[in-house]
Amino acid sequence: MPKIDLATIPLTNRTGYPPPYAEAVAGRWYRRLAPAAGLTRMGASHVVLQPGAWSSQRHWHREADELVIVLQGEAVLVEDANPETGGETLLRAGEIAAFPRGVHNGHHLQNRCEAECVFVVVSAGADTADSGAYSDIDMLFGPAGFTRKNGSPFE
Repeated sequence: MPKIDLATIPLTNRTGYPPPYAEAVAGRWYRRLAPAAGLTRMGASHVVLQPGAWSSQRHWHREADELVIVLQGEAVLVEDANPETGGETLLRAGEIAAFPRGVHNGHHLQNRCEAECVFVVVSAGADTADSGAYSDIDMLFGPAGFTRKNGSPFE
């Protein structure tokens, strides 16, 4: 059946970020929807941000498009590309943000409220060949994992 039962998909707050970059996402809990639904050409996750949590470190992708749909609560979208607002835009339930591949617009969501923020993030593109950078920290990502911007590995 096409309906996805969230209760059957494991909830995790696992991250691959090396210390200390993992701390900001400790309150991010997610379920990977695409594998559970048999989707192979896109990624999709149901995400719950606890108060104070970030969705990720601020990043952009070379090969993957991203679409974020806020379902409940609100979060602050922090990005490079919105100088009129100081790079911050409030997203509320029912609002959507999109990030085309290859655009160097580092972005993430921060939950600055007292309540949870729930959203779905969808990605599409060459996921296995994707790479990109983090705007605020000395880190790149790619198929082999994380490195510093000079190419050296994390210990």
